[in-house]
Amino acid sequence: MSITDYHAKYFAYELTKRCASDSLEKLSSTLSNAQVDLNPHQIEAALFAFKSPLSKGAILADEVGLGKTIEAGLVLSQKWAERKRKILLIVPSSLRKQWNSELQEKFFLPSIILEAKSFNQSIKDGNLNPFNQENAIVICSYHFAKAKSSYIKQIPFELVVIDEAHRLRNVYKTSNKIAREIKDAIQEYPKLLLTATPLQNSLLELYGLTSIIDDHIFGDLNSFKANYAKVSREQNIYDSELGLVEPRQEMFSDLRNRLKPICIRTLRRQVLEYINFRDRKPITQDYVPTEQEIELYDGMSEYLQQPKLYALPFSQRQLMTLILRKLLASSSFAIASTLNGLVYKLEKLEEEIRKKSVAINEELPLGLEENYEGLTDTVDEWIDDKEEDDDEKGKQKKKYTLEDIPSIQAEKKDLEKFRDIAKAIFKNSKGESLLIALEEGFKMTATLGAHKKAVLFTESRITQDYLWKLLSESGYKDKILLFNGSNNDQKSKDIYVDWLKKNKDSDKISGSKTADLRAALVDYFKSDAEIMIATEAAAEGINLQFCSLVINYDLPWNPQRIEQRIGRCHRYGQKHDVVVVNFVNRKNAADRRVYELLDQKFQLFKGVFGASDEVLGSIESGVDFEKRIAAIYQSCRTEDEINTAFDALQAEMDESIQKN
Repeated sequence: MSITDYHAKYFAYELTKRCASDSLEKLSSTLSNAQVDLNPHQIEAALFAFKSPLSKGAILADEVGLGKTIEAGLVLSQKWAERKRKILLIVPSSLRKQWNSELQEKFFLPSIILEAKSFNQSIKDGNLNPFNQENAIVICSYHFAKAKSSYIKQIPFELVVIDEAHRLRNVYKTSNKIAREIKDAIQEYPKLLLTATPLQNSLLELYGLTSIIDDHIFGDLNSFKANYAKVSREQNIYDSELGLVEPRQEMFSDLRNRLKPICIRTLRRQVLEYINFRDRKPITQDYVPTEQEIELYDGMSEYLQQPKLYALPFSQRQLMTLILRKLLASSSFAIASTLNGLVYKLEKLEEEIRKKSVAINEELPLGLEENYEGLTDTVDEWIDDKEEDDDEKGKQKKKYTLEDIPSIQAEKKDLEKFRDIAKAIFKNSKGESLLIALEEGFKMTATLGAHKKAVLFTESRITQDYLWKLLSESGYKDKILLFNGSNNDQKSKDIYVDWLKKNKDSDKISGSKTADLRAALVDYFKSDAEIMIATEAAAEGINLQFCSLVINYDLPWNPQRIEQRIGRCHRYGQKHDVVVVNFVNRKNAADRRVYELLDQKFQLFKGVFGASDEVLGSIESGVDFEKRIAAIYQSCRTEDEINTAFDALQAEMDESIQKN
């Protein structure tokens, strides 16, 4: 094709002209090539990231499901077009393949996933620093970035993108080694942080996130605490734009002004003019436990309320009590396994005391982390600075001697009794009611015109296995798959092998087995399966817009976690209303009241918005609310006491919501 001198000059001008950093023209070539359905808030966020050439970075904090990946993709595309190609993406390991695929499919950007295998192969091929890539964006997990931080420091990255950046929010804590190592490694590079929940537990998390970008925004930790953190709870004022609660108006204004240059947040209610979000339709499935189940629950509750327990680590008593209650509510199989681990632990403690005459009991029960996959995240969320200090003191003080052995033996006997009761329960009432709930849920989705797809969430791997067996025996045998942190069951392996064969000549295969396996499972769910039985591993990062039935088999007490789960399906691109199923134990007053709060006060299960920022803000954080609920379970013994405590909590929430 021949062009005139005039056209050549015009094209040269278009290619070389400079635009203001926040001008739409800056993104014009990027926008014309992107294979995405762009929305105004996404373009605004991308331009915000370019707003100040002197800025060290930005936080994109849109609510769940509004397309932060697309916003980041626009920024990456522009950097790539400007030939700034030293780019690193640090993401949860579960999201590596998704990022790899979306960059290629939507923005035509090449990327490489670095993990142990590909890293070592690159070195064998002659690249002594595999993070040094000339023609590909580097994608790696948080743990890999921490392990290879010395390599990252050697590359002059022109942009570092961190997805689900709230995982680094506790970087200010000396105990958070991964966050601190990553922060140190990327200190000198421009950064883009993506998170739907910039605040989860306390204002200190905002300090942590902003310090990743620039240590000088709020000064040191002590200054931030003095200015913002130490204030009375009754004076809270909520700001939906930034997604946080902040006491006292003058402090609120100062905090907001300091955050404005680096943080932008869009809410679902702000985009209804051009995005047609679907509704949420709730189904409540009641169930009545058997006498055996009630005996187990009452016995375990009484046990957990005892002032002194040897089976639980002294420094994490509150946290372990929460987890045991969760597993107890999940299934008899989940709690039986954990009780077995507690019995074994007491046997080892007694043995240790007899050997040395003294022992410190800080180990978690055997197999707990494999059963309760959310353990690491829960520990991180629940333990704040004060609790860390208390933990250290507790470790120093709480030593057991020969005098404790009779009490240890008595406690072991109680646990063995509860374990035997749990093992004798083969049919779970909640499990039996699941079959009814599935039928009702599929009927409603059919009426709405949606595909026959359901994602079923549980907090326990052992409960997941139980549900697999239950559904397999109830007519769903060839229509289900598991999704968890390891995905090492035989069906998942078979799905992966078939997926590799199917895509052997395509660019869908990244070379990272764990990332490709998750992609294979999501593809199989979309094309073949009807039900995905998932742990919390599926509550973050994966997109399931093709599914419109969410079943909370186990219901978290943290509203933000529930919102994350539902947000996998109820998000931009969903074409049908989303049906949300929850189970309520009608014999348990506390369970009933928790569900009422989540349903009526947080509006989690119905309407367009789900848990709005304003209502979530009224409780300061999901973790704070979870702790309040746990305290009621732990302190109240009668139904009257439970109702009185929940009435007080609800009245407090009503007042907070009205203030907002």
